[in-house]
Amino acid sequence: MKALVFGTAPQPFSPPPNAPKLVQNIATTPCSLLEVPDAKPLRPDWYVIRPILTGICGSDSKQILLDFEDDSDSAMSGMTSFPQILGHEVVAVVDSAGPEATGFDIGDRVVLNPWLSCAPRGVTPVCPACAVGDLSLCWSFTTGPIAKGIHTGTSRDASGGFAELLPAHSSMLFRVPDDMDDRTAVLADPFAVSLHSVTRNPPPPGGRVLVWGAGALGSSVVAILRALYPDVEVGVVARFDSQVDLVRKLGANKIFRPLEKAEMVEELARWSGGVLKPTMKGLNGIPMCFPGFIDVVYDTIAKPETLEVAVRVLASRGRLVKSGVHAPGRWEWSPLYFKEITLVGSNAFGFEEVNGERRHGIEHYLRLASEGRVDLKPMITHTFGLSQWQDAFAALGDQATSGAIKVVLEPSK
Repeated sequence: MKALVFGTAPQPFSPPPNAPKLVQNIATTPCSLLEVPDAKPLRPDWYVIRPILTGICGSDSKQILLDFEDDSDSAMSGMTSFPQILGHEVVAVVDSAGPEATGFDIGDRVVLNPWLSCAPRGVTPVCPACAVGDLSLCWSFTTGPIAKGIHTGTSRDASGGFAELLPAHSSMLFRVPDDMDDRTAVLADPFAVSLHSVTRNPPPPGGRVLVWGAGALGSSVVAILRALYPDVEVGVVARFDSQVDLVRKLGANKIFRPLEKAEMVEELARWSGGVLKPTMKGLNGIPMCFPGFIDVVYDTIAKPETLEVAVRVLASRGRLVKSGVHAPGRWEWSPLYFKEITLVGSNAFGFEEVNGERRHGIEHYLRLASEGRVDLKPMITHTFGLSQWQDAFAALGDQATSGAIKVVLEPSK
């Protein structure tokens, strides 16, 4: 089968003149489209599925575009194995089955739940995290006969959707409704990531929230807030014109373009009613809103500058939800303790409660999308064949020019 392999010799690439650094990095990234052995079931109760569409996640693009900024001390480095075939946002058809695989028929259309947790690894009894549905906090990501990896694409054994075939356990698959098109189904994963952020950290009734970032995760947060918390006022910081257009359609009440940190605080204060407290004359600090009147910030970027601004505009005992992943860096966090702000991480998804009903996040998405309560298809801006992978990542490496938001690959083309 053809597969995009990370952890091999670079594939030749000539970036356009004056291309941004991330696009230039495609020429040196250790990634190539190769012929590799066909995927097989990893255990007797696994299937093999054939991807129809595979979305490029922000983590995929950071890895392939080498967007690390000298980050070499990640505590998670021991939970992965190489070489890798990335890609975990997948809608596919069931292609073949292991001798003990049950629950699906050949030809069924499915969405992938990528977590390599206890059940796929054959760990029994399951760990306490899996027992309560917190699949992204599983204790067994380095356990069992399957190579280390937290989800499909991060283990050298559990290859991902940037290929013509991939293995998956029955617990990793959800059947797609017959009347749902593939472009809707492929967005289940990013939606579920943002659903986890919001349902675990909901806004107060009639509250005010800020969504930092308007890519796939930020746009999904806006759609979720409009569908589940319609009385909440939603502000969004969107960097690119295409993102502004999308979150406006999804129902954002106020859209901001990124500014220098002090200007950003002042702009958000004008919107929210926050009372500015400037820093001491002669110092270079950023002003703070005290009191502030933003209840929750959902930060899908998580750079030092976004975190610094967020803690300054939040209300006392407000909540900063960090779902974005970026290289570490110093940030000035005195408002965090002074205003007793809660800083909480949000890691992907598992089983979530929506309107009193507890289901897997992907199941919630399939239902909400089928009912017409969320429509994220406008998020998909570009589609490429697998052989065009460098063009796909170049579009993500230069979003200002391309207008890319969600880019998907068609591995069969």
